[in-house]
Order: sequence, then C-alpha cells, then structure tokens
Amino acid sequence: MSEGDRLADWLESLGLADALAEAGLPTFTRDASGHAVWSEPDRVEELDRLLHSEGSEPEHAVPVGLLLIARQARLRAALLETPWFSYESLAQVRGVSVDATRYAVHKAAQTHRLVVVPVEGGVMVPAFQLTDAGEVRAEVAPLLEPLLAAGMDPWRAWAWLTQPAALTFGRAPAEAVTDPELTDLVLHAAVRLAERM
Repeated sequence: MSEGDRLADWLESLGLADALAEAGLPTFTRDASGHAVWSEPDRVEELDRLLHSEGSEPEHAVPVGLLLIARQARLRAALLETPWFSYESLAQVRGVSVDATRYAVHKAAQTHRLVVVPVEGGVMVPAFQLTDAGEVRAEVAPLLEPLLAAGMDPWRAWAWLTQPAALTFGRAPAEAVTDPELTDLVLHAAVRLAERM
C-alpha cells in the first residue's frame, strides 16, 4: 500500500478527510480502483509528518487541529438545520419591507443584541433569538450583549446559546434563561465567557 493510500485510509477512518481543505492542507479523491489521488502528491510525506507530530507517541497521534475543524463543520451543519431567517424571510414575518428589516438587523447587530451570521450573498439570522413576530427575545438580549461585545464569532455564539450544556442541566442557555431558577446562572456564565474572549 502506498504512503498516500495509507494516509488517506487513516484520515477517512478518523472522519477527517473532509476537513483537509478547510485547514488549507492537501486533499485527495479516489480513482476508479480506490487509490488516493492527492492534490499535491509531493506534500504527502510532509502532511503525514505534520499530522503525526503531536503527543508522546507520534505514530499514534491524532491531529487535534483537524478534529476541531471537523467538529466545527459538523456543528455548523447542525446549526444550519435549525430555523433561521434571511432578510427577505424575516421581512415577511415582521410585515415590513426588506430594506427596513435590513436596517433593523444591522442596528441590532451593532448594539450587540442580535447574532447575525454572514454568509455568501447575505446573512442568516438564527431564529432562536427571535419571537414569533421576528423581534429580539427580551430574555436573550442580555446573553447576547456581553458575548457579541467581546467579539465572539457569530457561529460560536449561535452554538453556545443553542447547544445543551451541563451548566444548565442539559438545556441550551437560550432556553434555560427563561427558567427563573437558572436565569442568573446563565447570565453570569455569558459574562464570564465574554471575559475570557
């Protein structure tokens, strides 16, 4: 088995093959016979050394950076499966023009009261932070303000606010903040997280 095939098999077994491009590393495809065809074949040996360079037993090292990139990609894909709005769809919910919605979204984002995720060709406004009428949920705004003011990446803020957490007994912070017994705890956690940014 060639070094390129062995490396490709290893990366696939770890579920990391799709993370190579995002990490700026050489990528591979499979030819008709199943052999790995690398985008930069002259860098395969270097890539192998790089990915096996961590830990006390380098031959068994797991590329932590790639694991994090792959996890982030999976999390982003999961977030994209949850409800979100474009300017146009949010304008429909609010019953106002797209221009008025665009202005309101930018103003709320500038004052750190709305997570807005830039994407190619526009933005996504995650629905978890909005009421049924498309307005910012009053109880979520105090969570958003410290995080966004600290410069937290919008994807990370979206994830932190909507993923179950041990701190909140398995509930997402954006949901737990509505529980009077957890409100202060969740608000404190958001401020502490912002301070560490």
